[in-house]
Amino acid sequence: MVVTFESYCKPLSTWPSAMLAEARGPEPSPSRAPWNPSTPAQDSKDSQIHPRQRGGKNRGKASSQRSCLFGLELNPELVWEDWELGREFTKTLVLKNIHSKLQKLHVRPPVSKFFATITPQIVVLSPGTSFSMPICFRPLQRCEYEDCIEFDGKDGSFQVCLRAIIPCHALEVPDSVLLPICAVQNSSKTKFLLKNVSKLQTHFQWKCTAPFQLSPEQGLLKPSQECPITAIFRPQEALVYQKQASCKFGDEGDEAKSCCKVLLQGLAKYPFIQLRDPGTTDEKEQCGPELHFGSLPIGQSLQKPIEVFNPSPVTASFSLSRSSSEIHLLDSEFSCDVTEGKVAAGGSLRALVTYTPAEVDTVSVEYLSLKCSGALNETPLKLIGNCVGPNVSLTSSVLDFGCVEEGGAVVQTVELVNSAPVEAFYQWDLDCAGNSVFSIQPASGTVCPHSRITLQAVYKPTQPLPHHRRVTCIILHRDPIFLDLIGTCHSELRQPVTLKPEHLVLYKLCWYRRLNPQDTLTAVQQQNKGSFDREGMLWPEGEQSDHAQDKRTPMEEYYESCLGCMDPLSWSSLSSPPISVEPSELQFNQVVASSLSTTSTSSQPVSITNYTTGKLRLVWTATPESPFTVSPSSCDLAPLKSTSFRVTYDPKQLNTLHGVQLECFAYYKDSPQVEGCLLCPPWCVTVRVIGHSFQQGKEHFMPRCSLQPSRVVFPALGVLSYRTALFRNCGDLPLSFRLDHSSTPALAESVSVVPSCGLIQPGKHQILTLRTTPSEDGPKQGFSLHLQLNAAKDTKKLTVVSVVEKLCISLEGDNRLHFQPTAVGSRTRRSHHIRNLCRVPLRFQWSIPEPDQELICVEPDAGELHPNESSVQIWSFSPLCEKSYTLTPTLSFWPIQTPGCNESQLTLEVVGLGSKGLIEAEKTVVDVGDILVGSCQVIQVPLVNNSPCPVSFCLSVQQMLLDEDLTYDPGTEPKALRFDCERETIVSHSKVLLRSTVRPHRRAQYLWTISCQMLNSSGIVCSPPRAVCEVRAKSVFPTLRVIDVCGGGSVGRLSKVHLWKLFSLDSLNEHMRSNTSPAGLAYRTTTRNSLSSSPSVFAKATLDCNFSANPMNSKSSVFVLMFHNPGSIPVDWAFLFPADQKLEMEYWAETAQFSSTELSQMKVEDNHLFVISPRSGTLLPGQQRAVQFTYSHDFVGTDRFPVTLKLYGREILLNLEGLTLEKDTPCLHFASRQHVFTSVSIEDCTPPKQVYELNNCGAVPLRYEVDVTALAQLQVDNFNHPVLVCLNPEGEVLPGKTAMLEWIFSPLEAKVYHMDVSISVQGGDSTLVRFEGCGFDSPTLASTKPFKCSDTEASEPCVKRGPFPGQVVFLSEDSVSLGSIPVCSRSSRIFFLTNLSHTDSVHYKWDEQSCQQVVQIRPEKGVLCPEESALCVLTFTSTDYPTCYQLDVTCQMIQENALTQHRDALQSWEEEKERRQNDFTLTDKNLTEKQGVLMEEEPVSVPVEQRPPLRKYKTLPPIFFRSCCETVGSICTKMTKAERGAQRETAKSLRRPEPPQPALLHLGLTAHSRRPVEYLARLPEQHRRFQAVRPRQPEGTSCPAGPLSTTHGLERDLTMHVLTSLLRDILEDPAFIFSLNALSPRPIIYQLLPPAPDSPTFSQLAPDPQILSGGTGQQKEQRDTADSEGAAGRWRDNSPTQSTVLAEHAPADLSEDVLLNTLQNLMMEAVRGELILTAHPRAVTLPPVCTRSRKMSKAMARSEKTERMKRNLQGHKSQRPANIPFPLR
Repeated sequence: MVVTFESYCKPLSTWPSAMLAEARGPEPSPSRAPWNPSTPAQDSKDSQIHPRQRGGKNRGKASSQRSCLFGLELNPELVWEDWELGREFTKTLVLKNIHSKLQKLHVRPPVSKFFATITPQIVVLSPGTSFSMPICFRPLQRCEYEDCIEFDGKDGSFQVCLRAIIPCHALEVPDSVLLPICAVQNSSKTKFLLKNVSKLQTHFQWKCTAPFQLSPEQGLLKPSQECPITAIFRPQEALVYQKQASCKFGDEGDEAKSCCKVLLQGLAKYPFIQLRDPGTTDEKEQCGPELHFGSLPIGQSLQKPIEVFNPSPVTASFSLSRSSSEIHLLDSEFSCDVTEGKVAAGGSLRALVTYTPAEVDTVSVEYLSLKCSGALNETPLKLIGNCVGPNVSLTSSVLDFGCVEEGGAVVQTVELVNSAPVEAFYQWDLDCAGNSVFSIQPASGTVCPHSRITLQAVYKPTQPLPHHRRVTCIILHRDPIFLDLIGTCHSELRQPVTLKPEHLVLYKLCWYRRLNPQDTLTAVQQQNKGSFDREGMLWPEGEQSDHAQDKRTPMEEYYESCLGCMDPLSWSSLSSPPISVEPSELQFNQVVASSLSTTSTSSQPVSITNYTTGKLRLVWTATPESPFTVSPSSCDLAPLKSTSFRVTYDPKQLNTLHGVQLECFAYYKDSPQVEGCLLCPPWCVTVRVIGHSFQQGKEHFMPRCSLQPSRVVFPALGVLSYRTALFRNCGDLPLSFRLDHSSTPALAESVSVVPSCGLIQPGKHQILTLRTTPSEDGPKQGFSLHLQLNAAKDTKKLTVVSVVEKLCISLEGDNRLHFQPTAVGSRTRRSHHIRNLCRVPLRFQWSIPEPDQELICVEPDAGELHPNESSVQIWSFSPLCEKSYTLTPTLSFWPIQTPGCNESQLTLEVVGLGSKGLIEAEKTVVDVGDILVGSCQVIQVPLVNNSPCPVSFCLSVQQMLLDEDLTYDPGTEPKALRFDCERETIVSHSKVLLRSTVRPHRRAQYLWTISCQMLNSSGIVCSPPRAVCEVRAKSVFPTLRVIDVCGGGSVGRLSKVHLWKLFSLDSLNEHMRSNTSPAGLAYRTTTRNSLSSSPSVFAKATLDCNFSANPMNSKSSVFVLMFHNPGSIPVDWAFLFPADQKLEMEYWAETAQFSSTELSQMKVEDNHLFVISPRSGTLLPGQQRAVQFTYSHDFVGTDRFPVTLKLYGREILLNLEGLTLEKDTPCLHFASRQHVFTSVSIEDCTPPKQVYELNNCGAVPLRYEVDVTALAQLQVDNFNHPVLVCLNPEGEVLPGKTAMLEWIFSPLEAKVYHMDVSISVQGGDSTLVRFEGCGFDSPTLASTKPFKCSDTEASEPCVKRGPFPGQVVFLSEDSVSLGSIPVCSRSSRIFFLTNLSHTDSVHYKWDEQSCQQVVQIRPEKGVLCPEESALCVLTFTSTDYPTCYQLDVTCQMIQENALTQHRDALQSWEEEKERRQNDFTLTDKNLTEKQGVLMEEEPVSVPVEQRPPLRKYKTLPPIFFRSCCETVGSICTKMTKAERGAQRETAKSLRRPEPPQPALLHLGLTAHSRRPVEYLARLPEQHRRFQAVRPRQPEGTSCPAGPLSTTHGLERDLTMHVLTSLLRDILEDPAFIFSLNALSPRPIIYQLLPPAPDSPTFSQLAPDPQILSGGTGQQKEQRDTADSEGAAGRWRDNSPTQSTVLAEHAPADLSEDVLLNTLQNLMMEAVRGELILTAHPRAVTLPPVCTRSRKMSKAMARSEKTERMKRNLQGHKSQRPANIPFPLR
């Protein structure tokens, strides 16, 4: 869309924002200003700037272009700009002769004294020469000067203007500046130029209002200098902005400055940004508020992309940050690489979110907030991820090395399995360097995800005794696992009892149950108190579950073993430890001497305590190569006693680090060694020792290590917690460490680290385990632990966060929840957020008091909340009565790690209101209108809830069919109205559109009653049905109706009634109105569905359409049907030929054999014998369309062709049939082989005369004969009563004419008669026609029904007819029905002829020859100007015998243009004829008389009023065949073939022009004349409407004139005009008017004139019943004679009575004529638009007049009225139709 510059200048209220938002266009032009949005990074060339020049005054510049005038080249004006007072300024005017001739100019110098020049009076310029004329300007004051120099030459004079202008300030700025589209609270800018177009130095200063800003705001411009101005647009609201920026300019310091303005325009829109997942294609999940990372191994990172998409049309700035919350997050595990940026309109930006978990088995939740500057809301994004750690297990928990000889070694293997997707770091708490009898290799390392490694355990004892050690495998981020290593060493001298796994189990049970160790294994087994577990160990009954329940945690067991407080098998909860060692760690950090020869050993004591009641034997494992030794190496320890040992450090190598783990085994010295006694396995205690041998002044090893993580965070709970850290030696040298407590001794002592010292080999690692109980007074940021490295000043810091946080959950809305008013019994839902604000995962549970549980509920009522996680709770409120509720549910929550402990509670206040709801319809009755049967229509019924609460309801519908003639079962009748959703909820004070679908199944009038029922909270109906509204609809079929028909070509002479019957249009209309079947609805579309050329038709409707019969090569028979859509929906119709329904098949599938029917159809299709145009179309409601059916008479014979009329759900087979005859074949064509007579009463003594048409379609006259044998037999069968009589059984019909068979049907009984009568043609075939007639006995039956001639007339359409295509003259009524009339009466009707042409006149003439005895139309002929209408009066005079009239009156029309062309052609023909008669050429010596002459044939007379030049031509004779003599003579003439061809060409070229053929209009007339007695009995109220007249006599008969016979012709018109003038003058006479007022009121009586002796009355015109006695011609003559005599006698008998009528009353015929002419003139004025018949009468109350001025006013009124009447009389005489006198007014 392109926005023109004019639209920018409109006010803001008329400038739609959508126009700016959608406007795009090409580069700007002076007349167009397209909107071209640009980003802030674009140049000013993207904005729209419209330049124009502005200044203080409108001053033109000097024209530098030279112009040519009269062959001279010169400047048209000289302008002085820079001038000062008191000086002289000179300019030169140069004249150059560019003409080829000599130029002589007379010069007239300037008039004023300010311009002066020294030039001769005459200047002569030769061709190509120039003349310079100096002009001097001398100003005297500072003002503007203007003058001219005039030059006179031979060709004319011209002037050169001289002007001196004052220099002024002038700036050039654009009219408007359109800034790029901008987002709210953002900015956009563009540039435009400010140019100084004056010769002066100009100072400018801008002034504009927000949101626009101009920079620079002021400045100084030198002459012709340009300055770029930056326009900045900073909108704060989404609006269309138009602001005028004014620029004042002039001299600096001058207050009265000039001003120019620039229209600044800008469009601001709200930005909008979405977050989308690039990997999701589902639009519903694109804007999801959650980004789930799933489970991720600790130490790894996962990146997921998000897309920041800008669907708005403006560039948007955004920021992506963590949402503000009250929770204090130490380290975020989520990070995003994009925190802010800009996204162009329609563009997107990709951001990566990284998740790096740090704590195993925790769920991390964070929220990112996408904020857009200027946007109305923020977009949250939930980030959630789960951290998983390793899952390590051993394939065996016990390794039994068995019995080993002293000095030997045994190797066992065990597998370490990692079933998690994360790498596992492990380390065995065992000195594998030879300081223990057990060793495992590798001692530390990693296990890959979902893999396993094989470990080798070596048992190498040094002393003969049993060994057992429970070794700990430390797993990073997991609890440790344990492996029991047992073995027994034998020597030649000592062979202790072999230690087995069962001994470990029984020993554990002893400590468990405090059993006597002296209990034997055999006693336990004999008492059946034990069973073996899945590992093959023996357990006493009931102890397995206790063992599982009371088992210590792995971390506690590991800590106790590392600290040396108890043996790994001891249990602190049951008893004191068997033995303990103190200290468990030793550090040798003294400085070593300069050489090893000097004594540099050092020792430290170690104490072991025996807590048992038995004497123990202590044995240390000695290693000769170790720098650490224990003395004594073994000793005995009495019960409950302690002993000390000395650990000596004697390094063998200087400047190195040492670290070992010393182990000591303790066992009962007096333990029985007999097999069968309970063997107590030995205990093992360890001492971790480190030391260094660095000399003083020697630099220690430089440490290279890493500590992961560098900060250890304990759970914020006051419970004992454990954490692990990985300490790696990344260097090539050993690394020793020890925990330094000197920095923060108080805090450091609260955390226990094992091991607190140790030695790490190069490339190895040490897993540190930390234990603490967080406290509330701990620092929130944590404290530091320092690890001293390599006994030097190097340290490694480890931050520990150990603080207890208070459990906290926040409730949305300040712990209050408000529900909107809720309907009683229904339910309202509302969401409510709760959030965990602490670092502890919590479990929550809602508690609702029991009385309130029926009112409120929450989902979910329990769950878990991870740190920083928010949960949505759905609360439901269901009031039970109309009142206000305040409820207080309680939220309980506690840590997940400590269920049942530290429970906290919060109270939520819930407020709700119960009210009563009601649903109503906006309209009680919804009228859908008409719906197509079989289709569906979606309707919307507005339902309104005016109550303060939402209402839930369900809908039901009841269906009724309002058609009285339909019978249906309401139970089985399918519902035509269905709801899209039967259950709805409408919020308070709102409206919802109930969407329903209407699908009617039959044609009927539907009524649906919609009822609603309220629903409770459970969705159950809680109220009875209540009617809400009614929906009405009418299901219809697309219907067509033929409302008119006209014929053309060969059938143009036939009446419309005949055409109607030929095409069976009554049956066609009936089929098109009929209901369709379900099968028809299935085939309602036009498809090719047949394999044969004669497709089958689904519908059973079949009609015959007869095109009549005509001779060969005659004009085509054309039927034009006017189809009308009487319904309210469009109709798609199509006429399908057989080829339209046949499937197109391949050539190989076609059969070569065709049936006779197929061959006939192929002939019709190939030669286009039947043509329908158009073949298909669509008719809108009320629309009409003409369809033309054409049959060509090209082949002799009968042609038949099936055509299917396809309508919606209906198919009608039309069998088109046409007959083509030979030239000499007689043919009597019948429109129908069945004729139905008008029903006649059996009491009617004079039944009406009825007719049956016989049409001669051939080219020769024919004689017909009716076989009366069947009629005679019918008379015999009915008691010799003539039931059916044919009055003219024989006759002749001329070619192309129609004969009327006259019948009298006189029923004897009240029944239906069927008569088959044969009608034969002389020399032709006979046709059997069935005649039907019905007799009835009730005389009132016929009076109640309107007259209708059964099948002899077309049905009256009730729609307005329209002209057919190509029709020139339109008849306002194509049929006139007079109904029942008395015999010998006269009736009149008026109608109009309208010329539809806009340019051509039309001549018309009525043909009354066929019915001139009863019909008269005035005017009989005339001329219609373009678009003119003529009023015609039809007068019908019934005969003296009852008759059923069906007449066809034709009107012949010819256009003036056709007559003119014929007249010109005829004149040319006469001139050519005259020329040929006078001019001749002799070319043959043997001259013969065979010369070509013009063939003068008598032209066919034009049945219109001819103009004078055409009246001299005679008419053509009627059509007849040449006589045999003429034919024989022509054959006997001997002519050669060439001569005959030349004669034909000459005759063709010299033929007299034929006059144009007139077009025909058919006017149908129907009437039923009855006997006066019968008419008075049946229609007594209408008998005064008719006047008895004497029927017209046939031509050639004379009628005796009575004394009061009416005059005709000119005499009648003259009488009417004279009487009209006299009556007008009488009515205008004041004395006559005054006398009328003085007369007493007396009714005026109009009666009939005394009838003439030959004028009958109604009662005297009864026909003689004797006419029914027979049917022969003799009887007819007798009847005519008797009727004539009887009627005359009766008139003579009654004449004295009628002569007594009073003569003073006005004659009725004169009054009738005057009134009739008045009405006709009024109708003519109405047609012309001069009179509005439908206008409402208006009464005007005139003011009263005084008596004194009454006479004068009356005189003035009389004079004015006289003048007005004269003018009207002259006007009406010129406008009224012929033979219609002016009415009496």
